[in-house]
Amino acid sequence: MSLPLVAIVGRPNVGKSTLFNRLTQSRRAIVGDEPGITRDRIYGEVEWRGKIFRIVDTGGIIPDEEALIPSNIFKQARQAILESQIVLWVVDAREGLTPLDEEIFPFLLSVGKKVIVVANKVESEKVESESGEFHKFGFPVFPISAEHGSGVGELLDEIFEHLTFTEEDSQKDQAIKLAIIGRPNVGKSSLLNRIIGEERVIVSPIPGTTRDAVDTEFYFDGQKFLLIDTAGIRRKGKTKEMAEKLSVIMARKALERADVALLVIDATEGVTNLDAHIAGYALDSGCSIIIVVNKWDAVKEKNNERKVSEFESYLRQKMKFLDWAPMITVSALTGLRVRKILPLAVKAWEARNFRIPTGKLNRFFEKHIAQPSGLAYPGAVISKNAGSGLKIRYITQASTRPPLFVVFTSGKESLHFSYLRYIENRLRDEFQFFATPIRIKEKKKIRD
Repeated sequence: MSLPLVAIVGRPNVGKSTLFNRLTQSRRAIVGDEPGITRDRIYGEVEWRGKIFRIVDTGGIIPDEEALIPSNIFKQARQAILESQIVLWVVDAREGLTPLDEEIFPFLLSVGKKVIVVANKVESEKVESESGEFHKFGFPVFPISAEHGSGVGELLDEIFEHLTFTEEDSQKDQAIKLAIIGRPNVGKSSLLNRIIGEERVIVSPIPGTTRDAVDTEFYFDGQKFLLIDTAGIRRKGKTKEMAEKLSVIMARKALERADVALLVIDATEGVTNLDAHIAGYALDSGCSIIIVVNKWDAVKEKNNERKVSEFESYLRQKMKFLDWAPMITVSALTGLRVRKILPLAVKAWEARNFRIPTGKLNRFFEKHIAQPSGLAYPGAVISKNAGSGLKIRYITQASTRPPLFVVFTSGKESLHFSYLRYIENRLRDEFQFFATPIRIKEKKKIRD
């Protein structure tokens, strides 16, 4: 059973994202003075009194706005409210009651949920006393400062009293964390929606529509997933708006907490230098990587096995450092092969968590690395100096996620990079490590 959910709603620029960050003790949601920065639903978890509940941040509500982005924001906020047990209606205590607050009230009254008015930006006794005007709506009012944290404990106590927990809710389910990454407008949000089968994030042909990293929980064949849709990554010098610059940073942070990255490439545009840079970010973060070539339905030549093979050869030339990452051609628009992505992600997750039993690793060492048999391949180079006396003593697996191996050596020289690559290739031949980077470190063994 899923954790109970609390929704944060309100008009633009009242501090909803600041409250979300305060409650989740994170910097997940982008905050700033520019109204309307948050557009999609952003999910997080809050721990209080030894239990966990989920919270969702939404964009600023403008009920009668007909423009594409604001109308979609309202649609997202409404969906969040319908999923939740409690609604936190955030208002600006410094600014006081506004006509837009008056417009939002009937909507919240109609949904039949428990509503708590959060009078934010209370940094003085005068402002706190003035926040009393919000009692006119008939909902309980809690004056707080999301920025400084005052009043937040009392608010959490009130939330806690009205949430319904089960025994299962007190335990965090282990989820496979997927980050959807790629440059702007390659179809990342469309792919997310096709995977989960609902409009969880706004889909728009406008590059950069997704600004925040948007988390979506769902189950597939009994496995829990946390899907992270990230803003299109651009080089910092080419992002002018404050929100877009922050999106670049937050997208890279999303990779740091992901298990598997779905690297989305546009089949109609081919592989660009920026695609390779983004792939490098994923590799540096230690994510497992699946290359998802989207918009395959738009590729003109459909005689397909040969075309897929040609595209893969071209892609491998552009991204030689990802020769171990599987490639799949899909269409988020038509659904072509999209259902094959999650089984690949499960396989990648299992591989990145795999620990080789000690006995098997010892046998691997004797077969492939122990000298002289470990040098029995053409052009083998163990170090820069052939007469260095460098000797490999043994290998051990230090950790998983991603797999890290430590090779213990003796002698003054270090292992040649080509020999480290040889060890990696033999590990892949023997144990697969599907879609997963392998880290190998050398450590000197001082004494025998």
